Amino acid sequence: MTAWVVAKAVLPAYSHRFSPKKFTQHQLFACLVLKAFLKTDYRGLAAHLRDCPTWCEAIELGTVPHWTTFQKAARRLLRSKPVAGMLDETVERMMGRRRRVKQAAIDSTGLESHHASRYFIRRRSRVPNLWQTTQYTRYPKLGILVDCANHLILGYLTDQGPKPDIRDLKPTLARRSTHVRIEWLTADAGYDSESNHRCCRQQHGIRSLIPPKHGRPTTKPATGRYRRLMQTRFNHSRYGQRWQVETVVSMIKRRLGPATTGRTYWSRRRDLMLMVLTHNIMILWRIEVFYRAVLTPFRFPPSIARRGSPAVKRRATVRQRQVSFGRCRQ
Repeated sequence: MTAWVVAKAVLPAYSHRFSPKKFTQHQLFACLVLKAFLKTDYRGLAAHLRDCPTWCEAIELGTVPHWTTFQKAARRLLRSKPVAGMLDETVERMMGRRRRVKQAAIDSTGLESHHASRYFIRRRSRVPNLWQTTQYTRYPKLGILVDCANHLILGYLTDQGPKPDIRDLKPTLARRSTHVRIEWLTADAGYDSESNHRCCRQQHGIRSLIPPKHGRPTTKPATGRYRRLMQTRFNHSRYGQRWQVETVVSMIKRRLGPATTGRTYWSRRRDLMLMVLTHNIMILWRIEVFYRAVLTPFRFPPSIARRGSPAVKRRATVRQRQVSFGRCRQ
């Protein structure tokens, strides 16, 4: 339902005025999000919809489309412009009128382009005289810009690895949501360069926080104004929140799978875009089965609480006063 509502706010009902008008783009996008959540393919998605008619009723889907309909819809909907619009819509619905993001973090990760287990690959690579090697040199790469306060993805970059992260900061910032304004941006040493600092601080008005450790270890001062500033005035307490982006990477791989189902370069990029949108939609309403972050502070049971703690003493004092007050009334 959330994906359907988000698509209705951004996409038109039909791609063309002469389209068959059997299914709306909102319904097809909701089905694609369901496909990413169930970690299945287009054929499996059609089978799930046939087995669960209540899902079709929730998005007002009269008949189950053929699996090729989902494939063609993915090629049409999962492009840069529609995805940017739906990303802005998810961010705006999550943040409301608030536009300022106090701290964001950026990082990238590689995903598998196959479903073979790593144990199988490692065992097969040890066997000599094989006609086919098992060392894969290309994999889908996803770069994400995350709000450290709520784990929402603000920007993304889909590419193919392996490649260094130092050139990914500028295009990731260019693809970020236009609804927010970032104050602080933290990144690991893979993004360390003077040009990245200038891009953040001078072009986008973002205070960057990147450790100046790129290159060979040396005791000499770093080159560049902002890299030397990182050496002398590095904010370690604020940089400690950078691991929130690692949490988001773990959430994506655990919930949506560590591998893509596409077999071509462009289909894998579409899978990565769908993962980004599905992640934001999953945490948009903070549904407990999707998002395991606890919103209320954890409280120890009375049997586990320490007897000498001030809270326990305070409760015991209040209880004694209540008992004594009851005796006086008797």
